[in-house]
Formats: sequence, structure tokens, C-alpha cells
Amino acid sequence: MLKLYRELATWWPLLSPLEDYADEAEFFWHLLSEVGLPSSPSLLELGCGGGSNAFYLKKYFAHLTLTDLSPHMLAVSRALNPACDHLAGDMQTLRLGRVFDVVFIHDAIDYMTTPQDLRQAMETAFAHCTAGGVALFVPDHVRETFEPSTAHGGRDGAGRALRYLEWAYDPDENDTTYVVEFVYLLREANQPVRVEHEQHMHGIFPRAEWLRLLTAVGFQVEIVRDQYARDIFVARRPKG
Repeated sequence: MLKLYRELATWWPLLSPLEDYADEAEFFWHLLSEVGLPSSPSLLELGCGGGSNAFYLKKYFAHLTLTDLSPHMLAVSRALNPACDHLAGDMQTLRLGRVFDVVFIHDAIDYMTTPQDLRQAMETAFAHCTAGGVALFVPDHVRETFEPSTAHGGRDGAGRALRYLEWAYDPDENDTTYVVEFVYLLREANQPVRVEHEQHMHGIFPRAEWLRLLTAVGFQVEIVRDQYARDIFVARRPKG
């Protein structure tokens, strides 16, 4: 498991601040409400990370179940969302034995690096989606929209501060992965700044492959573009 989601997990709120998710989560809610949900809906999030999306979405749902592969990230989410259920689990293999009105996978889906990985995550979403329910998939990129990029950020916290550099590039456009390099500069009170680096491998697939796999799993799919020009896959499990 990557350092960011293990020993560096407590730094997450300084790397990816909670308030940065507010507008995005509101967009997801409006998208879901337009699709149509029952009263008092339930939501399962696969790969919830630090729980920032759930923090804003929970007011719209009667019940949220949040899952993640990392127990360290689940601890971060519990601090934000103590009333939500939190379960450790792999989105490729998780089976809870119950269904939800909405299954939501944010950018954790990016860690599916092969078509088989991606299909398994889709099968997990389908298995947990009630008949007539909806699954929302939010990859950072599809093949057609990817561009190399750099970003930086971070902030000060109580007795500690973080700054980071993020560099995304694709060394081989003929495969199904791209690379994101992260450099973290970490400062704690009365301690020298320390530097951590790690490489994240993300999956990237053509739009047609997303549609093919979702349809093969059993979903009915449409694509919606958001304010960040991302392809959002809205996948409905048929009622019949």
C-alpha cells in the first residue's frame, strides 16, 4: 500500500483539504437527484479515502456505508463522519451481501490499472446496486482527455505543515497506465522539514472501453461531463 494511504494518512487533510470537495459533492448530488432516487436513499462508497465527499453527501442520504482498502484512511474518515458505517475492503472483491440505492466510486477507481481490475470493481458496484439503482464512477481521466500536468499545494495545520508537488505523465500511450509522481514536504514543530517521494500508478482506458465493460457487467450507461471536463459514468442497474 502506498505511503500516502498508510504512514502518511494523518497528513491527508493538509494535502487534500475538506473544503475543496464542497462544490464537487454538490454536483454529484444534483446529478444523482436528476437521475431519480427513492426517499431516504442509501449510499455505498467504494474507496472512500479520507471521507471528504461523504462529509458533504451524508445530509442527503438516510444511511452511508464507507469502505476503503486502507484502515489508516478509514480512521481519517471516521473522524469526519462518525455516524457512518466504515468497513475495510477491496473494491475488486468486496461482497457485503446487501444492496444500496447508490454506489459511488470517486477517483479511487484510478488505481484499477488493467481492464480486468476495472471490470472487477464494476462487478462489485453492480452486485451492491439495487434494481433500478445507480452507480457513479468518477475517473480523473479517460484516454481521450488525458494531458500531462503538474500541480502543487498543501497547507499549514496545528503544529505541522505540508506542501506537495504532483506530476502526471504517460510514458507509454499504448498501455493502460499513466504515472503520478508525488513529492511531499512535511514539517512538524521544532523538526526539520523531511521529504517523501512515491510513484502512483493509475489506470487509463478509452471511453469506449469504459462503456463496453459497464455494459458487459449489466449496467445501462450514460456519460456526463462535469465542471472539470471529466467524463462521469452514470450507470443504472436495470429494474428487471
